Amino acid sequence: MRVHQPTFQHLVVLGCFALLVAGSSQGYSAGIGGDENGEGDVSLAGCTCHNELPDNSITIILDGLPYHYSASSSYPLTIQIIGGPDIDSTSNTGGFSMRVSSGTLGPGEGFENLVQNWEEDLNSLTHTSSGAKTADRTWMITWTAPESSSGPVTFWLAGNSVNGDGIPSELDRWNRLSISIEEGDDTGDTRTIFSGNGEIEPPAPVEEGVDLHHMGAKLRAHWLGLLGFAAVILVILFCGFFLRYGFSRHYVGRSNLLKLRIKHLRRGDQL
Repeated sequence: MRVHQPTFQHLVVLGCFALLVAGSSQGYSAGIGGDENGEGDVSLAGCTCHNELPDNSITIILDGLPYHYSASSSYPLTIQIIGGPDIDSTSNTGGFSMRVSSGTLGPGEGFENLVQNWEEDLNSLTHTSSGAKTADRTWMITWTAPESSSGPVTFWLAGNSVNGDGIPSELDRWNRLSISIEEGDDTGDTRTIFSGNGEIEPPAPVEEGVDLHHMGAKLRAHWLGLLGFAAVILVILFCGFFLRYGFSRHYVGRSNLLKLRIKHLRRGDQL
């Protein structure tokens, strides 16, 4: 029986195939949109490459939506993901994919490097490589409403909370939401839309200390203040002892003149 030895060409083909398979298992840390999962637009279908079904323990929040939109007006919105794996500031924390049926999407002020249009589609928005490392899984975006008489606008949003290992798995959790708003009288009031079980735990408070010298107090002034405080305490103690033992009739150490004065005062005599 003849055994065929692998040729150089075979090795190259196998190597390329292995790279493709490995690459397909990596997360989309530079953003995602369109039909990347083969199941429709990601913002509608969700992040099915991580988990087949959404997880209701993940809360997706879209804040700042008007009750009715005014034509061609711009609205600052906030996207936030709460829940999922613990946040590691040194690796990826999460991402999102968003689409609107009408109007345009763009990054919010200060988030130009964290949010991008997917393949220059102004109706689609996602995170960037830097945006995937946000410390609180929060992104500021801007939605510009369409022209007048465009009808209701639908928002689709999918958010993914990841553990940062770069490999899609059941350890990552995602959820999605959708909402429609109509053109009308914009009173300036906004609302918050969320999808999830609503069991939101606030982040633990960060303990921060401020050095005394950074507060403007020099070391000498600090000690002078402590000495002044101690002096006040000593004066109060001295006054207490003086009042207690200086005028008490039971104290033996007072002068004869004071004894005589107290004796006449008790008798009611006037000198």
